[in-house]
Amino acid sequence: MTIHVFLINKTLAPAIANAPASFLPEAGGLLLLLVQLPAVAILLSRLLRGPTRHPPLQPLAPEPEFLGKVSVVVPTLNEAARISPCLTGLSQQSYEVREILVVDSYSTDGTIDRIKAAQQQDPRFRLMHDDPLPDDWVGRPWALHNGFLASSIGSEWILGIDADTQPQAGLVASLLHTALTEGYDLISLSPQFILKEPGELWLQPALLMTLVYRFGPAGETHNPADRVMANGQCFFCRRSVLVQMRGYSSARRSFCDDVTLARTIAAQGARVGFLDGAKVLKVRMYEGMAETWREWGRSLDLKDAASRAQVWGDWLFLLLVQGLPLPLTMLFLGAILAGKTSIPIMATFSLNLLLVLVRFGLNAAIAPSYDLTQAKTRWLFWLSPLADPLAVLRIFLSSAQTPKQWRGRSYGKES
Repeated sequence: MTIHVFLINKTLAPAIANAPASFLPEAGGLLLLLVQLPAVAILLSRLLRGPTRHPPLQPLAPEPEFLGKVSVVVPTLNEAARISPCLTGLSQQSYEVREILVVDSYSTDGTIDRIKAAQQQDPRFRLMHDDPLPDDWVGRPWALHNGFLASSIGSEWILGIDADTQPQAGLVASLLHTALTEGYDLISLSPQFILKEPGELWLQPALLMTLVYRFGPAGETHNPADRVMANGQCFFCRRSVLVQMRGYSSARRSFCDDVTLARTIAAQGARVGFLDGAKVLKVRMYEGMAETWREWGRSLDLKDAASRAQVWGDWLFLLLVQGLPLPLTMLFLGAILAGKTSIPIMATFSLNLLLVLVRFGLNAAIAPSYDLTQAKTRWLFWLSPLADPLAVLRIFLSSAQTPKQWRGRSYGKES
């Protein structure tokens, strides 16, 4: 065996050493084509369904039969700096809202004062505190679970909504009308994101695009149960479904409890929709690039709602169609300018250039999902495709790590 290996090495080494300099980039280009083409086909099959997606929800006036059908649950923990627009927006919802339960996890920053002030203006607000957090629960689903258990049994629907959202008038009526007329058991919404700071204008759309590439745009209706997307910032569910699911307990350990619960519900045969809510819901999630990278980036891998194979398969897909196209375009452009114009090199360059152009074009498609009226450097939004390699790196880091902190709480055990 040693002799054979020696002879092979002695034979191949000179051949490799004497191979044309163009061989390696040509071979690399051919290999990249073989692995990228299937991923590009999958991506295009998802993006081309965009024109047939469910149209964005429109604000609606309530109907008489909507009276008292909805209980709203808002989990809070030190949200004083951003909860006021949420409280104002909820108070603008009409008689379809029976009660608004704010479940506070013992805030210390003035959140409770703002809730009590809202109570003085609208008696539907109800302040309560959740029980001490059990070891096997994450804080957010625990607060939502407590709110669900305390809600009126007269409400047929439960709306979980985050404190950083800004509900627009007609939101709840629109959700209720859509669910009843189209037979949904669960609807969650993609909001309109409010961006202000330069760093977040550049990074946030690239992170959002990782979701679009993996699951299609909001309003996609063809995903199987294990590919369903959801957004817990606005999570509208039939009470009977939550009763059947024992509340939020199936997502108790999850840092992406919204997707975990939605996929569990979909697997039971319920009709689940992730719809475009840009016209009825706004959100100011994080302040600046660093917080966006740290807080949102840590949950975008969705590993708590998917198998390990799916998580890493999705990351490899993102690497091929979102992370690599820009650097590969530059790399192969350099090879072409150096006079290397073989078919593999030209084909790989063309494919990756196409992906870069598609990505820049998608910025126009997602523009309605952003409120940039308070941003001073709006032009950075249009350069967000340049942050795609960084966004894919963030998904890798998140996939490889288990969160230890979330919204000011520390978790010593793996979830």
